[in-house]
Amino acid sequence: MADPATYRPASGDIPTDPGVYRFRDEHGRVVYVGKARNLRSRLNSYFADPFSLHPRTRSMVTTAASLDWVIVANEPEALALEYSWIKEYDPRFNVKYRDDKSYPYLAVTLGDVFPRASVVREAKRKGTRYFGPYAHAWAIRDTLDILVRVFPIRTCRDGVFRRAKQVGRPCLLGYIDKCSAPCVDRITPEDYAVLVDDFCTFMAGQGESFIKSIEKQMQQASSVQEYEEAGRLRDKLGALTRAMERNTVVFDDSTDADVIGLSEDDLQMGVQVFHVRGGRIRGERGFVLEKAEDLTTSGYLERVMQRLYTDDIVNGAPKEVLVSTPLEDPRAWNTLLSELRGSQVSVRTPQRGDKRALMATAVTNAEATLRAHTTKRSADLTTRSQALKELQEYLALPEPPLRIECIDISTLQGQDTVASLVVFEDGLPRKRDYRTFAIRTVGADDTAAVAEVVTRRFRERTEEPEDGRRFAYPPALLVVDGGAPQVRAAQDALMAAGLSDLPVVGLAKRLEEVWLPGEPDPVILPRTSEALYLLQRVRDEAHRTAISFHRKRRGKRATVSALDGIPGLGPAKAKALLKAFGSVRRITAASPAELTSVAGIGPVLAETIHAALTPPSPQ
Repeated sequence: MADPATYRPASGDIPTDPGVYRFRDEHGRVVYVGKARNLRSRLNSYFADPFSLHPRTRSMVTTAASLDWVIVANEPEALALEYSWIKEYDPRFNVKYRDDKSYPYLAVTLGDVFPRASVVREAKRKGTRYFGPYAHAWAIRDTLDILVRVFPIRTCRDGVFRRAKQVGRPCLLGYIDKCSAPCVDRITPEDYAVLVDDFCTFMAGQGESFIKSIEKQMQQASSVQEYEEAGRLRDKLGALTRAMERNTVVFDDSTDADVIGLSEDDLQMGVQVFHVRGGRIRGERGFVLEKAEDLTTSGYLERVMQRLYTDDIVNGAPKEVLVSTPLEDPRAWNTLLSELRGSQVSVRTPQRGDKRALMATAVTNAEATLRAHTTKRSADLTTRSQALKELQEYLALPEPPLRIECIDISTLQGQDTVASLVVFEDGLPRKRDYRTFAIRTVGADDTAAVAEVVTRRFRERTEEPEDGRRFAYPPALLVVDGGAPQVRAAQDALMAAGLSDLPVVGLAKRLEEVWLPGEPDPVILPRTSEALYLLQRVRDEAHRTAISFHRKRRGKRATVSALDGIPGLGPAKAKALLKAFGSVRRITAASPAELTSVAGIGPVLAETIHAALTPPSPQ
C-alpha cells in the first residue's frame, strides 16, 4: 500500500486550468481517470488526511504510485478526453457497467457501393449508420422484412452478393421483389443510393412524409384507372403503416429526444434510456453500473451520458436530452453535445406534461432493471457461495457464515424505539425467523437498544423465549447496523450471555465500513466484492423491517397519544371518547359535563381527563 505523500506533486506545480488526470500504480497501469474544472483544487483534495477521504477514494490513492494530467481548453473537451481515456485504459477504480446485454441495432453499411441492411449486436464500424437499440432482435427483423418490400435494398451477406454477381443471377430475394438486385445491375448505383437514403430517412423517424406521398400517388393512379399500380402502392402503404405501428407514439409533435431515467442504491445504479425520434420510441436500453467512484448522482449521470454520446458512431445526440436528475453543469454538456450534433442540443429535467410522464416511466423501468439485476445476482448459487467465502476471508472467520443475523434500530426522536432482527441462510432471507422488538429500556440510545436486543435474542439459551418461538441455532455471524459503539455494545451483551466466541461486526451506512470488536480501524471491503453486496442486502433488509414495524406502532399510537398515561383511562374508554368526539382536539375542548355523556366516563374521570388535557394557565 503506497503512501500518497510519496508521489504528491507540489501544489504550485499543478495548474489551475481545466484538465483530465490519471492515477497510475507502481507498474504504470492507469487505475483511475478523472476531470476537473480546476486541476489544482481537485488534485489537492486527494492528498488530504487519508481518514477524511471516502473509502473508495482512500483505496484508490493508496493503490496509485504516480499522477499525471493534461490541460484542455474547456470542460466540454475535458468530458470528451476523460471518456476517451476511460475506454482506452479501463481503470479499475472507475465506473463498471454490469448486466449490460448487447442490444440489437439495424445497421446500414453506407460505406459500401451498394449498402446492405442487417441486424447486428454491436455498433462499432465507421461508415455504418445504426438505428436502435431495440429491445428484441425478432422485432427489428420483422420490421426489416416489412420495409424491404417498400425499400428493396439488399440484406444478403457480401459473399452471397459477390457470388450472385459472378453467376449473373440474383438470389431468391431478387425474384420475390424483396431486393432491387444491384448484384445483376437491375438498378443503377445512383437510383440505389436514393433508395438507401429513403430507407434511412424513414428509419430516422420521418415516415409521415412517405406515407402522404404514397397516398397521393395511389389516388392519382386510381384516378387514371391504373388499378394495378394503385394496388401495388396500397400494399406499400400498408407495409409502411405496419412498420410505424411497431413504434409507440409518446408525443404528438415530432420531438427528437433521449429520456434517461435513473434509480440507485448505495452500491449500484439502474439506467433506462428511451430514444424518441419523430415523437415515437425508436429504441431503448437498460443497464446497471457499479458505483466504484466517489461521485454524486449527477456525476454518475455524466458517466452514463459519456458512454451514450461521446461515441458518435451510434445515432449521435438528439435535439433534447431529458434527464431525471439535474446536472451540476448542464452548460458544458449543452456545448459538447451541440458540437457533436452540429446544431443546438438542450439538456434539461422535464417539469410537466407528456415529457415528465415519460420520464416517470423511464425511472420506473430503471427501478425494474436494478431490481431484476439484484434478484438475479442474489439468486445465483455461485455468486452467493463466493460472497460467503469472501466474508470468511475478509473477516477471518473459521468458516463461511452460512447463517447471518442482523440487528437494526429504528426510532423517531427517541420515541417508540423498536428493533428488527433478520436472518439470512446461504445468502438468502429466511423470513419465518425474522423478529421485531419494542425496546423497553427507557430513554435508550442506539447502543443501549442494540444491547437489549442481543440480550433478549440469546436469553432463550437459559430461559423460555418471549413469544414461544425458539431459534434453531445461533448464527455464524451477527451484524449490527452501525459503527464501533454499536459493535462494542453487542459484543458486551454477547459476553454477558456466554457467547464470547460468536463473531459480530458492524456495517456503518455512511461509508460502508465494516467494524470489528476492539479494532481501531474498520475493514474496507472492495466496492465490487460480493461480500460487501451481501452485507448491504442483509443490512437493508433489517432496516426495511425495522422501519415497517416502527411505522406500524406509530400509526396505532398516533391518534391516542395525548390520551396515553391519563390515570383511569384505558384503551377501551379512550377509543369510546375518540368515537364520540372524533378527535383529541375536540376532546380537549369539551367540558367535564360533556365528557360524562360518553359511556364509562364518570364525573371524577371526566375531571381527570379535562385537567390532563388542559394546558396550565400562565402565572
